[in-house]
Amino acid sequence: PPLSLSTLGPSLAFHPPPFSLRDRRTHLANGRTKIKKTMSLLNLSTRASNIQAKLKKFVEEKCVPAEAEFDEHMSNLSGGERWSDGAVPPVINHLKEEAKMLGLWNLFLPHSLPSHLPRELSPSVHLSNREYGILCETMGRSILAPEACNCSAPDTGNMEVLLKFGTKEQQQRWLVPLLDGTIRSSFLMTEPDVASSDATNIETKLTKICAENGKVVYVLNGKKWWSTGAMDPRCKFALVLARMDYTHPSCKANRTEPLGKQAQDRKHSDHTVILVPIDTPGVHLARALTVFGYDDAPHGHAEVHLKDVQLDAASLILGEGRGFEIAQSRLGPGRVHHCMRAVGQAARCFEHMMERALGRETFGKHLWKHGMTQEMIADSAADLEAARLLTLSCAADIDEKGAKGARDKIAMIKFAVAELAHRVVDRAVQVFGGAGVSEDFPMARLLAGLRTLRIADGPDAVHKRTLALLEVKKALHRISLDSRSRL
Repeated sequence: PPLSLSTLGPSLAFHPPPFSLRDRRTHLANGRTKIKKTMSLLNLSTRASNIQAKLKKFVEEKCVPAEAEFDEHMSNLSGGERWSDGAVPPVINHLKEEAKMLGLWNLFLPHSLPSHLPRELSPSVHLSNREYGILCETMGRSILAPEACNCSAPDTGNMEVLLKFGTKEQQQRWLVPLLDGTIRSSFLMTEPDVASSDATNIETKLTKICAENGKVVYVLNGKKWWSTGAMDPRCKFALVLARMDYTHPSCKANRTEPLGKQAQDRKHSDHTVILVPIDTPGVHLARALTVFGYDDAPHGHAEVHLKDVQLDAASLILGEGRGFEIAQSRLGPGRVHHCMRAVGQAARCFEHMMERALGRETFGKHLWKHGMTQEMIADSAADLEAARLLTLSCAADIDEKGAKGARDKIAMIKFAVAELAHRVVDRAVQVFGGAGVSEDFPMARLLAGLRTLRIADGPDAVHKRTLALLEVKKALHRISLDSRSRL
């Protein structure tokens, strides 16, 4: 007999699902809900849409063309000159002024500033994490756009910390000029002598000394590296994560050791964030670090040595032992920003790849007609869309549940999106051949940055561990509920 589903046996034969009419309607309604939710991830309010249109024009017509002027300025500097006061290309300040006039300034802030801070530094529109994420993709298309809009790391995270936890004095002295874009900052966490992916390993010590008159002095000692922005001539302060040290004789009498559960939790309450003016005696910028040969001057990354740096209680952020709480607070939305900028970088490289594939010929036909190129185009388009929707889904969850309720997706995007974007740029390099690894196109620089993103803010393995443990916890809870229902 002719081959049909019925001749393949009952296990493979097609049987209509035992749905009632009501079941089918519910099934269709659920499908429409999923489609609507996907569409809503990309929707913008009218005001946000107007800002996006301005931002796209600003990035494509001002920031991308300015990259050549930026690179030319830096190419004329060498050695220590690349970190001097004159190292900052004038085009940066021109872009900043234009961004302010266009209302593209401080867009990362989700609300107006408190009344004691200058109102004119508030964003022109208040965006959700998801809406701002969409704008981050646009900013990511140029290496200059985030700074031009005062929306670049590590300043955004530091501004959020000072806004949420800083005293009014700290906000007036440090937050206001940071919001105004007249200074820059750094966050010192990673250390060269320990595995800093486990932040409980941090060894930099903050020794507390209690004077007889009741005055408290803190003395900071340690080494940090990959301190982004610390070498920048505009960097005026750093937030430093350090381990509290109460071994000084003046503190021993007042220190009680924790017991039981308190002792177990101690490792997450041993650290403190303290604000350190970069010109404080004892702060030594030891060297500039390079990422695959790029020094990223004049911003860059530094190794910083801290030797007997004396600070007072007014320099503490939130208080002793609150370091992990503060460090975690800047990572949730910040990872959405990083990931969507990575999507923007990958999208720009994908467009370059398409132009190359349409314009170049090998073996008698255009590159796009070769099967291998078609495969790279298809894979890249899929990776881009997956990275974009995954990150915006995470941002929407943060809006709805808060960063704590979105921990699983925050961990997920940190490793998945960096790898997806990296693959797209790597394929673009392959299509370009020798030109792809040259300085004539942006792919090589962006590839170095995206590879680094799989280590920065914690390596892939740490975030996979976090996600796996959360999934196991959910599974155990689900199995527990199922067993109860059967009983």
